[in-house]
Amino acid sequence: MKKTVPALCASGLAMLALAGCNNGSSGDSPNEPVASNPNILFVIMDDVGIDQMKIFGYGGEMWPILPNINTVAQAGVRFRNTWSMPECSPGRAAMFVGQYPLRTGINQAIGPQDLATSQLSPYSVTAPKLLKRAGYESAMFGKFHLGGPENNEAENSTPSVLGWDYFYGWIGGLPGSNDKTVGGYDKAGTRMCGFIPGERLAGGAKSGACYQADGSCTVMTRTSVDQDVAGVQCIASGGLLVPNETCGEMPSYLDFNIQNAYYVSPLVIIENGATEIVALSDPRARGYRTSIETDAAINWINSRPDDKPWMATVSYSAAHTPWQQPPKKLVPLAPSGVSPLDELSCTSDGERGALDQRIIQDRMTEALDTEFGRLLVETGMAKYNKDGSLDYNPQATNTVIVIVGDNGSLAAAVKLPFDPSRAKGTAYQTGVWDPLIIAGPQVVQPDREVDHMVNMVDLFQFFGELAGLDAHKEVPHTIDSVGILPYLTDPGQGSLRTINFTMGGLNQQANGGRNGPCVMSTACTVIPTSKSVCEDNQGIYWGAGYDDASVIPTNPPGAGYATCADVNEARYKADPQQSQLTLVPESSVAIRNEHYKLVVNTSVDYDPTTDGPKEFSSEELYTVNQAAPVPLLDTADRNLLPTTDPELEAIRKDLRDKLNAMLASNPPCPGDGNLDGVVNAADLNNWRQIAQDWGLSSVYDFPTPQYADGKTDSKDEAVILANLNKACARTYTLR
Repeated sequence: MKKTVPALCASGLAMLALAGCNNGSSGDSPNEPVASNPNILFVIMDDVGIDQMKIFGYGGEMWPILPNINTVAQAGVRFRNTWSMPECSPGRAAMFVGQYPLRTGINQAIGPQDLATSQLSPYSVTAPKLLKRAGYESAMFGKFHLGGPENNEAENSTPSVLGWDYFYGWIGGLPGSNDKTVGGYDKAGTRMCGFIPGERLAGGAKSGACYQADGSCTVMTRTSVDQDVAGVQCIASGGLLVPNETCGEMPSYLDFNIQNAYYVSPLVIIENGATEIVALSDPRARGYRTSIETDAAINWINSRPDDKPWMATVSYSAAHTPWQQPPKKLVPLAPSGVSPLDELSCTSDGERGALDQRIIQDRMTEALDTEFGRLLVETGMAKYNKDGSLDYNPQATNTVIVIVGDNGSLAAAVKLPFDPSRAKGTAYQTGVWDPLIIAGPQVVQPDREVDHMVNMVDLFQFFGELAGLDAHKEVPHTIDSVGILPYLTDPGQGSLRTINFTMGGLNQQANGGRNGPCVMSTACTVIPTSKSVCEDNQGIYWGAGYDDASVIPTNPPGAGYATCADVNEARYKADPQQSQLTLVPESSVAIRNEHYKLVVNTSVDYDPTTDGPKEFSSEELYTVNQAAPVPLLDTADRNLLPTTDPELEAIRKDLRDKLNAMLASNPPCPGDGNLDGVVNAADLNNWRQIAQDWGLSSVYDFPTPQYADGKTDSKDEAVILANLNKACARTYTLR
């Protein structure tokens, strides 16, 4: 199914930065490319915090082996003090527009219920739009997760609206759940990893008939322990296995239209202004995600003309949940003694508990590294030595390589001594401290480390620096970036930041809604965007549909609970003696200077003393550093507050004042939907087009009076009229 992107120009998207559209204030008209401008290869790892990275001095006693990433790191600069945001969508948005979540409205991972006001605005100046001014072409491969397809007029065409010339990947971002039926073979749904395991496991098979969607069939078997089991061989080839059978007529029960985590995914391809939604039965949508993402990037990069600079973002899905075994050929350096991959359990209730999941996550990250190495070799940026190691010379190509993690590691994957109770989803160090590696011909004195504070918002200005553009002058609205190119060119460069900042919270849903509560062990969270995501992370979903009367009944049955506070209320009233669940903060913000970090967490929980909801807030102060292998972390036992020390109190007050100033630096501007800083006739025209052609969620759906309602209608026109000709306040951004 194809949708031609330029057709959107006639709708409420007429001001978007698309070739051929009337772009209004976007200002992304391409200039002549400058031959010396470097190409940019931007690699994003999903849920891989700095705790996973041995090259940075961490990794605990069991870490992923990443020889190719390590080779690039040793040829470049390792930034050892980089913060992102607590979750993927706000972290990625920060990279691509140079703004903190308080400006983008993206406070947590974007889910299907989140409104357009919690997605990247079509009027944002993204990195592709910025670089287009210097003649760059831009493409993204893999996970998008910046907006759409739900609650967004552009739907699956959102990457084009935001400036990417080419896209090959997954709009919603998160892999689907493991297909426990294995394409309909197991009606009971007991195949927890999404494939038929080997013969050594119950219900497994040594061989079987592997059918493809076109009806073709091949008998597959495992002949040595170095091979994948037949079940993995089959799904990696795009097929479905009927175990212990030979090829014949394809069974009618096989279903090629079921997502299967990393092996069957809803692929979207955008090229030459047309958006194609690829059927799940199409071979292009079937295969290991990490390899699909890599193949697409190789093909695009190799097709670029020599006289035009490009930026390729390879946005890997790995190692995000659901954890699922990669093809074994992608993990040749797995430590000896590790059992065959098919024998690892994809759930924490396996024989060895969560250990198998941690091993699978390591193998997924190692598979990413293998494919990253192949990407460099097959695009001519590197070559393999005779022993299979990577030979990378950053001076040999005019390409800058940037490698990052998007947020901290998921709790179940955290490596000691980092704190799994304060991981992804929080503003603590384990939740926001990420690897950043930059290599390229600009680097003076490679194989060195920078300990100065860096934030992922700084990458936006860095991309501009590489293209000879000053993002602060090019972008008409506030950005939070600091240029970091001097760290590459000057080994003695002092700190360019006085503070670092991160924040997470709730996204905007219609009429004040939120994600349903997910209970993980002794904690409750609203981070998972749906029931399936909750369960993929070994949680129990207590939202709509929950009906386990053996634990806590609901009234009416199946109604579930709306918030974590409601869950604690139900638990308390069922048994006042049982301990209440701790809440993953609904708002978690942090600010730091060189030595000290202030964390402020806020949640609404049930208060038995008043028999109702109550807002609880904590303020914590820590000393932190980057020492390896045991850094000073913001663990519960190291909180310096409350304090009677006047020096510590002065530090706390200074950080709190700066935090308050930061949070107040983006005052509301009702009626300004296009980010130009004033409410005027352009906003009325934009509203009119969107209301007429779309009518649903958009950046012109203003809170009236308290919540947005997911519609762009006359109530929003009234907001514009009430504020017509008003200018938005602009405040200085502390950096």
